[in-house]
Amino acid sequence: MKFSRILKTFSMGLALVVSPALWAGPAEETVAELQKAWAQVKYQTPEKQQEAAFAKLAEQADAATTKFADSAPVWVWSGIIRASYAGAKGGLGALSAVKAAKADLERAVTIDGSAMDGAAYTSLGSLYYQVPGWPLGFGDAKKADEYLRKGLEYGSADIDANYFYADYLYHQKDYERALNYLQKALAAPADPQRPVADKGRREEIRTLMIEVEKKMR
Repeated sequence: MKFSRILKTFSMGLALVVSPALWAGPAEETVAELQKAWAQVKYQTPEKQQEAAFAKLAEQADAATTKFADSAPVWVWSGIIRASYAGAKGGLGALSAVKAAKADLERAVTIDGSAMDGAAYTSLGSLYYQVPGWPLGFGDAKKADEYLRKGLEYGSADIDANYFYADYLYHQKDYERALNYLQKALAAPADPQRPVADKGRREEIRTLMIEVEKKMR
């Protein structure tokens, strides 16, 4: 059993377009550090080394959630990192990390679901359509659609909210709508504060576009 598709980007980890420079305070600085570290592992670290790198980063996220237990963005990024670790790990051994990611994202929602353009909802949605269903996992296409739509309510122009909904639609074989959301994702403003993540996400969008267009021929 493989979980190679789990947050294959940010996944969750997500290349968020909210610039850290717009924030202030130790919690926000920690979020910016986690974001930067995640992008380096996801887009600049050899695939064979990613599992160990994400495991180490998950330890840092643990410390962050302990220190900033009331910060929704910190919980969001802890969830994203755990999900990315599960994707890199693969196999049944990834189940515990996936469930921990889900719990972190649900915690973020209870604190402030609107934080970071609804990133917690988008990330939860991405988990629900990428994780196997019962009895192995908690995957559920209906819940995925619900959470992804909720993420779009808060981040209608967000690159990740649009990308993940497009990817979901692609796997539902709704290619025309998937292409529409991919175009919206690609039109999102570039994030000069996070060039590595922004570039990596746009490459993923273009790759999926090619696949969608092939299906539409």
